[in-house]
Amino acid sequence: MTAPPSFSRHFNWTLAFTVIGLSTIAAAVFVFNRCASLPGRTTKETVDQMERVGRDLRDAIVQIAQLQPRVTINNRVYFEQTSPIAELALVSQKLEVEHEFLHTWAGSTKRLRLHGTYTAKAGFDLRQEFSVTVAPEATIVRLPHAQILGVEQNAIELLAYENGFWNPISGADVQAELITLGKLARDRAAARNLAAEADESFRTQLKGRIGNTPPVQVIFYPARKSD
Repeated sequence: MTAPPSFSRHFNWTLAFTVIGLSTIAAAVFVFNRCASLPGRTTKETVDQMERVGRDLRDAIVQIAQLQPRVTINNRVYFEQTSPIAELALVSQKLEVEHEFLHTWAGSTKRLRLHGTYTAKAGFDLRQEFSVTVAPEATIVRLPHAQILGVEQNAIELLAYENGFWNPISGADVQAELITLGKLARDRAAARNLAAEADESFRTQLKGRIGNTPPVQVIFYPARKSD
């Protein structure tokens, strides 16, 4: 009986080792290319994420303040600051004040007492810098502190108007009392810390729109006084 041919004589070991070697090289090249391209893909994903954060913050501030802030992402300016309005009031409060004027001359006394109702408004001067900076290490929203934008007179009530016999109330007396009432209303608005309430209102509204991911630093800088 004839013996079957030897397997070793028919199997080409040289070809097998060549195929294995080429496969190993191809796999190594594939892994190298994947590793080499990974930083580029990671960088692009990071920039895409920062751009999304910048757009979200821009949209939120437009909704809150009717202002587009200057947006800088990874040291590149994407949007410049624009606004159709000069001021934004976020907090308003009704104030009531009274003042009495007494003046005696040669034994004759005049008396004037007024009650005033005012509305104080606190918010932001949109002509000052509002900016968003998005970078790998931090996301910062920068804007001026809120301030009292105005105290508007709503109504004046005359509580007392008593002329002296030879010391009558003059127009200048009335005008001076109106000025005094307005000053009292402004002082009361400042004492009630309405500007700080407006700061907190902005911070709360921004957080409500964008959440806490990623964390955003809101930095208020000292505002120039509005004209």
